[in-house]
Amino acid sequence: MHAAGAVIMEEPCVVEHTATLSARDFGRLSRFIYDTCGIKMPDVKKTMLEARLQKRLRSLGMHSFTDYCDFLFSTAGMEKELVPMLDMVTTNKTDFFREPDHFNYLTQTVLPEWVKRHPGATLSIWSAGCSSGEEPYTLCMVLSEFALRNPGFDFRILATDISTRVLDKARTAIYTESQVEPVAMDLKKKYLLRSKDRSSGVVRIVPELREKVRFRRLNFMDEDFGMRDQLDVIFCRNVIIYFDRPTQERLLQRFHRHMKPGAYIFMGHSETLSGLNVPLVSVYPTVYRRPR
Repeated sequence: MHAAGAVIMEEPCVVEHTATLSARDFGRLSRFIYDTCGIKMPDVKKTMLEARLQKRLRSLGMHSFTDYCDFLFSTAGMEKELVPMLDMVTTNKTDFFREPDHFNYLTQTVLPEWVKRHPGATLSIWSAGCSSGEEPYTLCMVLSEFALRNPGFDFRILATDISTRVLDKARTAIYTESQVEPVAMDLKKKYLLRSKDRSSGVVRIVPELREKVRFRRLNFMDEDFGMRDQLDVIFCRNVIIYFDRPTQERLLQRFHRHMKPGAYIFMGHSETLSGLNVPLVSVYPTVYRRPR
């Protein structure tokens, strides 16, 4: 969901087409995707949806989208094919230290006040739509640096996404050297491990940070997110732009229920809550707060 979060595919996937997606089957799929995960699927996405799902047809040995739809919408299909289908039709774009002023605001404004109000407590953060892990691991780095300057401060991070494919990658915490280019050199030395095979060109997040993050699958359309605890900070960036306005409002209302009084929510720089009927107050560009 990157973000942040699962977002609808932006680039066509080059695959060999063996079946054609009819307007009727596209309509069935687009309505289902919207109802299931809230993602808008306008007609201009038909070609990309067709290309992405060709892989599922080949994997299942099917030769038509009608057969695929019939299977997907069956009881067995809902059990076996729903998650793989959603994995295929969503794409996750994210980077380390994406929109870096958010992390500055977090460490320079949010955390100093929070530490004063909650001495000895553990800060709880939710990376909602965590994609392949770059955002929660960035948070781990900046929060660990803050902890070095503020003894006694501790934190835990919940990171969720609808895609099991990206969650599997996030749990491995292995990235290419080009992916970690935005990470400052002093942080790389502290928090990234080089492969024994230097020619592999990959690094891994250190165990101390990996242990701070709990990954799990979550669909924003679920009425109950399965959380009992309220959170201090939510990062949900570049996710809601893919939802229509009523869905955005419902989602923000659910987020609000899981925020402690005074908690913060960080949105993407292209996202605004202006005009939405949600009880959150703007405190910084694309940063909002639940009133105490």
